[in-house]
Amino acid sequence: ILFSSQFSNLLGTVYRRGNLNFTCDGNSVISPVGNRVTVFDLKNNKSDTLPLATRYNVKCVGLSPDGRLAIIVDEGGDALLVSLVCRSVLHHFHFKGSVHSVSFSPDGRKFVVTKGNIAQMYHAPGKKREFNAFVLDKTYFGPYDETTCIDWTDDSRCFVVGSKDMSTWVFGAERWDNLIYYALGGHKDAIVACFFESNSLDLYSLSQDGVLCMWQCDTPPEGLRLKPPAGWKADLLQREEEEEEEEDQEGDRETTIRGKATPAEEEKTGKVKYSRLAKYFFNKEGDFNNLTAAAFHKKSHLLVTGFASGIFHLHELPEFNLIHSLSLTWGGPEPGTPASPVCTGLGQLLVWEWQSESYVLKQQGHFNSMVALAYSPDGQYIVTGGDDGKVKVWNTLSGFCFVTFTEHSSGVTGVTFTATGYVVVTSSMDGTVRAFDLHRYRNFRTFTSPRPTQFSCVAVDASGEIVSAGAQDSFEIFVWSMQTGRLLDVLSGHEGPISGLCFNPMKSILASASWDKTVRLWDMFDSWRTKETLALTSDALAVTFRPDGAELAVATLNSQITFWDPENAVQMGSIEGRHDLKTGRKELDKITAKHAAKGKAFTALCYSADGHSILAGGMSKFVCIYHVREQILMKRFEISCNLSLDAMEEFLNRRKMTEFGNLALIDQDAGQEDGVAIPLPGVRKGDMSSRHFKPEIRVTSLRFSPTGRCWAATTTEGLLIYSLDTRVLFDPFELDTSVTPGRVREALRQQDFTRAILMALRLNESKLVQEALEAVPRGEIEVVTSSLPELYVEKVLEFLASSFEVSRHLEFYLLWTHKLLMLHGQKLKSRAGTLLPVIQFLQKSIQRHLDDLSKLCSWNHYNMQYALAVSKQRGTKRSLDPLGSEEEAEASEDDSLHLLGGGGRDSEEEMLA
Repeated sequence: ILFSSQFSNLLGTVYRRGNLNFTCDGNSVISPVGNRVTVFDLKNNKSDTLPLATRYNVKCVGLSPDGRLAIIVDEGGDALLVSLVCRSVLHHFHFKGSVHSVSFSPDGRKFVVTKGNIAQMYHAPGKKREFNAFVLDKTYFGPYDETTCIDWTDDSRCFVVGSKDMSTWVFGAERWDNLIYYALGGHKDAIVACFFESNSLDLYSLSQDGVLCMWQCDTPPEGLRLKPPAGWKADLLQREEEEEEEEDQEGDRETTIRGKATPAEEEKTGKVKYSRLAKYFFNKEGDFNNLTAAAFHKKSHLLVTGFASGIFHLHELPEFNLIHSLSLTWGGPEPGTPASPVCTGLGQLLVWEWQSESYVLKQQGHFNSMVALAYSPDGQYIVTGGDDGKVKVWNTLSGFCFVTFTEHSSGVTGVTFTATGYVVVTSSMDGTVRAFDLHRYRNFRTFTSPRPTQFSCVAVDASGEIVSAGAQDSFEIFVWSMQTGRLLDVLSGHEGPISGLCFNPMKSILASASWDKTVRLWDMFDSWRTKETLALTSDALAVTFRPDGAELAVATLNSQITFWDPENAVQMGSIEGRHDLKTGRKELDKITAKHAAKGKAFTALCYSADGHSILAGGMSKFVCIYHVREQILMKRFEISCNLSLDAMEEFLNRRKMTEFGNLALIDQDAGQEDGVAIPLPGVRKGDMSSRHFKPEIRVTSLRFSPTGRCWAATTTEGLLIYSLDTRVLFDPFELDTSVTPGRVREALRQQDFTRAILMALRLNESKLVQEALEAVPRGEIEVVTSSLPELYVEKVLEFLASSFEVSRHLEFYLLWTHKLLMLHGQKLKSRAGTLLPVIQFLQKSIQRHLDDLSKLCSWNHYNMQYALAVSKQRGTKRSLDPLGSEEEAEASEDDSLHLLGGGGRDSEEEMLA
């Protein structure tokens, strides 16, 4: 599992920066999250992160008109051509500069990128194989400052570009004879967005100060004339260009086109002319700040605008009628789509259905970094706590957060589930430990100490009755009762801050790690005395028990992991992880990463579900997995390759080192967005306190899923989930030359089902195992299960657990599960420790179906009760008024059926059936 684990999903963060895109069918939203891209499926209520990553944070995403291809560009100018169908990277390209936006033409044949003060048009990659997917066609010059936005006409003949120099430029995709390129003014601030009207060259331009200009064109799109060739010289030049293209492998001949800001009047005669039709102001009352984002829906003529104060407006053009207004809390929006406002400061993503005025999707990640996580006992949910004081519960199947608790007033330091899986216990720096109920979504217990203190960690025993938390300032451990909420005991004895707590899963033994270089074991039944004290060589940073409770692992400040026998207080081994951590060098570090790693250590530990391996992470971009018995490094996962984070590289970039110092000390990005580049007296625009900083990469918490199929890590990037990839894994079991797929199918034809299933399990091919199991008749399942050897029962249960997630044969597989557990339950109970991950995986799969079916059955039961009540009421009415109108009765019947979603008697019969 550990060797074949691959990145599966990214939770905890839904948006960082960049533009949003809706897919062609409107069912999904594509959102950039750091250096990754997440697809939110609105129809099936799922989120999925693409298995790819850029070198820096994603800055813009361009989606092809058919929705099959996407161009993802990061802050460094590197681009990935991605197939959204097969979810893989097709091509890498570097634009040699920072790209602000990218947009495909509606016909899908071209795409334009804005880079610096120019716009470049490329041939879009086609469906045939090409040596170079990106072929530069034309480069357009005109604006004096950076270009910011792009929009195409519906026929792909022209595109418009906005710039920070307050001008708007209309360029042609072809050489149009009657279209000259000049600047459209009328604004006093940078252009935020510009849009063409549907099937027209008329356009709208919006500036940052909240001004909308409407431009009318005197020529329809059909009136554009291609520039005729200049005679035989042009033909000769064209032939030479074609010959050079055949000789050149890359085959790209760039054409440079330059526009004039103010062309002469004689040049304008007989050409396409623009005139300003109207000018509207958004901030007449002065209630709004800068306009930060806008989008236009051409078919419905709807314009949505977002302001830095969190206010959104929906207008109908060209009349500029206000239809709707929406206000968020705080933090301005980023460029999105008409129905998807997003917020950088909050890390928030909203999908708003404006006609019904309701949220389709509302997701928000942690404002600051996540510091703790925990899996529920069945592996269905993950709870996370962050420095923002919020506690969020995520569904691992959908990837969405379904509840957020905001009762803590300071950063959360620890989270855990109770054994039932319906209670979450958290500790915080605000001096409280809180218990949350996942049935009613409320804080039903609040545990406090006699004196105000800051809690650094929390633990709950296996029964869920005892809650303990470690103090950071008083060096004490507080123990409460979950039932009564009363403080039971205060355990003192440590001489340093408590860094970690962990209960033995099999006994009421509490292990506490401290900075005083000791780990103490406390007996909860006799807590007046310390059971054992384990002396360490350095400060203890993390402690955890093996799932069977027979071993204890401790991470110390000198980069060591020591293993102890908790019964005899004997050290069983140690791992030296200093050279495996490979800490990166920060930009402002004065010493190299090799020497700086001496002060770095593992801060998070977690055993695998079977207890054979241990995961370790800390102030590094790597998560190390060690074999406990052999005490060797098995694999090292690189959790991020994002160079926008600090401490990612082992060596500093020498090009940033000058005789005056490191260029990283200069805040170069200040003033690019809303900051102040040069603070002058009397300047009120922008936030004087805003600073651009690079977060340091680190792993704050690690947890292995109880199902044994995946593990999760809270990092600077977010909540990363790594799961077992079974698609590329061939792992046969007791295979010999006589076991082949042909022999399996031959045994099925002979109705020797037991032998066929055993051979299929030995090949370990899921399709073959499915074919063998589904060939067994329903009446013979009990006979076949009784004849299976005990070793193969575990294999069948594991296959059934994975099949429940994808198969439609629910009753058939439930029958298999029931017979296996009834016939082999006593033998399986003797190996409960090793079989626990498989049973929990099975329980998770069945529980998901139970939740879905119970809701469906409850809804059907309600509908049938309603229909019966309506028919009973109609019969009572007829008996009281036999001479009444039958038409009224039929009308009332139809009304009641329309409420149920039907349209008459046929619908009623179908519903009752």
